[in-house]
Amino acid sequence: MSFVRKTALIAGFLAAAAPALAQDSGRIRQIVVQGTQRIEVETVKSYMAVSEGDPYDSDRIDRSLKTLYNTGLFADIAIRREGDVVVVRVVENPIINRIAFEGNKRIKEEELTQESQLRPRVVYTRTKVQSDVKRILDLYRRNGRFGATVEPKIIQLEQNRVDLVFEINEGESTYVKRINFVGNHKYSDSRLREVLMTKEERWYRFFSTDDTYDPDRLTYDRELLRRYYLKHGYADFRVSSAVAELTPDRQGFFITMTVDEGDRYQFGPADITANLKDLNVDELRPLLVSEEGEWYNADQVEDIVQKLTDALGTRGYAFVDVKPQVNRDRENKKISVTYDIQEGPRVYVERIDITGNLRTLDKVIRREFTLVEGDAFNSAKLRRSRQRVKDLNFFEKAEVTNVPSETAPDRTVIKVDVQEKSTGELSFGVGWSTIAGPLAEVSMRERNLLGRGQDVRASFSVGTKQNQLSFSFTEPYFMDRRVAAGFDLFATTRKLQTESGYDANSVGGALRGGYYIHDNLRQDLKYTLKRDKVENIDSGASIYVKEQEGTATLSSVQQTLLWDYRDSKLEPTEGYFFRINNELAGLGGTQKFLRNNLGAGQYFPIDEGVVLSLSGNVGYMTGFGDEKIRITERYYLGGDTLRGFANAGVSPRDKSSGDALGGLWQYYGSAQLKFPLGLPDELGFGGQIFSDFGAIGDTEDYSSTTDIQQSSSIRVSVGAGVTWKSPMGPVAVDFGIPIKKESFDDRELFRFNFGTRF
Repeated sequence: MSFVRKTALIAGFLAAAAPALAQDSGRIRQIVVQGTQRIEVETVKSYMAVSEGDPYDSDRIDRSLKTLYNTGLFADIAIRREGDVVVVRVVENPIINRIAFEGNKRIKEEELTQESQLRPRVVYTRTKVQSDVKRILDLYRRNGRFGATVEPKIIQLEQNRVDLVFEINEGESTYVKRINFVGNHKYSDSRLREVLMTKEERWYRFFSTDDTYDPDRLTYDRELLRRYYLKHGYADFRVSSAVAELTPDRQGFFITMTVDEGDRYQFGPADITANLKDLNVDELRPLLVSEEGEWYNADQVEDIVQKLTDALGTRGYAFVDVKPQVNRDRENKKISVTYDIQEGPRVYVERIDITGNLRTLDKVIRREFTLVEGDAFNSAKLRRSRQRVKDLNFFEKAEVTNVPSETAPDRTVIKVDVQEKSTGELSFGVGWSTIAGPLAEVSMRERNLLGRGQDVRASFSVGTKQNQLSFSFTEPYFMDRRVAAGFDLFATTRKLQTESGYDANSVGGALRGGYYIHDNLRQDLKYTLKRDKVENIDSGASIYVKEQEGTATLSSVQQTLLWDYRDSKLEPTEGYFFRINNELAGLGGTQKFLRNNLGAGQYFPIDEGVVLSLSGNVGYMTGFGDEKIRITERYYLGGDTLRGFANAGVSPRDKSSGDALGGLWQYYGSAQLKFPLGLPDELGFGGQIFSDFGAIGDTEDYSSTTDIQQSSSIRVSVGAGVTWKSPMGPVAVDFGIPIKKESFDDRELFRFNFGTRF
């Protein structure tokens, strides 16, 4: 090719490219935005990577396009160049006017709304809708409905608004038909099924969803199995696999869990090592409660770590890290644990952030924390604070975590995320008991009044043997201190014709306060003012009852000290308690006496679900002044305090009428063994055998006591019982046989209690 021809080709190429180069390198004189309705033009421009006066750059135009799409404000965007003008054409996403759910019966609309991210007056996008569809389907699957379908529908409205409707077909429940275990030798399939939260489908589980398949629950079940085996010494245990398979008819699941139990270990020697200045390790050794030769228990190891951390904190060591060093002796099947105490990082609490509390005030949550801003961070105190927030029982969920601060490396931020639940209760109750007979109750209660944590309750009950109207109010943090204060108002009518030949009416009120001296020691103070009236005395009643007819006024103060080291106040399995109660009446009023009561109990875990309890109570009262102690205030034994004997069945009695007159001192106790009946735990059945004993002292020193039968000899009974946590309320049946009694005692072989609220 000749030189002339090459030159001509190059010149032609440059001439053709020159307009394009000139156009790309020109400056943008104006940006025109078209198609906006709600969104300001300047808002659109603010998202762009180019501005008027900038050189035209195709890469920056592409970035502008992506940025505008990422805002979620637009359904469509087009950018073109017309000379030195850039035209941006947008189609805005509509605004959601209303969100509705159709076809949902098993799950309430409130739950679906909480699960949905979209809200009215929010920009509609297809991506968010599909995300909400997935979240709703996940919610249904957690409730065992894997056949559920969700179809979103849009209803176009004027002014670029839409109604969003989720059409739901819930499908049938997908139940767990069978749970199998592979590799378990120590524990049977039936025992391991009791450990799991997931249950097999049974007809009696119509009040529960535990028999529906939930993959999240199955993951939790693996952890429950691991904890169970570690608690019983199987330190090498692991779950190899957990597989859920659909049945051939696609109506249920078969779950197969493969486990490797490993060997069972015993505790070896335990020791403490520490690298802290001036720390006497020997003072901490009593906290090592694990005994060599006992089966290894991972829960007990964690409890010891907690107790060591707490003990070090009380000694002024705020920054400690207690790590259990586990040494397995596989040949002798023993695990030695050395608790290594090291100085932890010096971290302080920067702040406490609380989210999710729509109604409950921040201070109600903050006052449950044993940590405040500026304190040295302590993981043991954080765990205790987390438990105290949960114990409020105001929240469905209460997550308490800590994260590093973004401002300083030696600071941490405590985050509290709660989800509130209803704390108001309106209940109607029916029941029957040996003491009160048939009864009906209406009760209203709000445990978190106006979000302030205050407890208010009003109730009214009517029965054949007892009627009661009551109102109570409690402020758990009186004057912003950890002092519970409140008052009670009551009016009670008791029909005691069978026991003592009279009716008793009480009207009055009480002021009370209580506080914790430390975590396990509480003191309560109470002032009571009431009017008692003995009336409707039977014509054949005892003369000692007839002389009590009329009205008396009680003005008393009392205090209670409670040492409580039980693992649960409702259903304890181990630990002990000790209670002292003193009441002085006579600060005004007509009744004058001093009453003292001592109570104690100890609980021993024998085996899984088997608990032995020993308990006892001693009471003594003495009067002063001219007035005798009223018959309504004296001691009576029987019923719940001495099974095998009727209510007030053990008491000094009038020889002629048989009326119970009450004694001035008493003692009673019980040895009881509770055990499972071999039925599924969720049925709520339990058994017990017991032996009760007690005695009661003489009644008032009447001028003639030959007409009164009284004996301070010990009474003893043995028996057995069955309890049932039924869907309609707790049911208890006890069968007691007196084996040591007096001839004038009133016996009761069967004792039955039933109650419910709905």
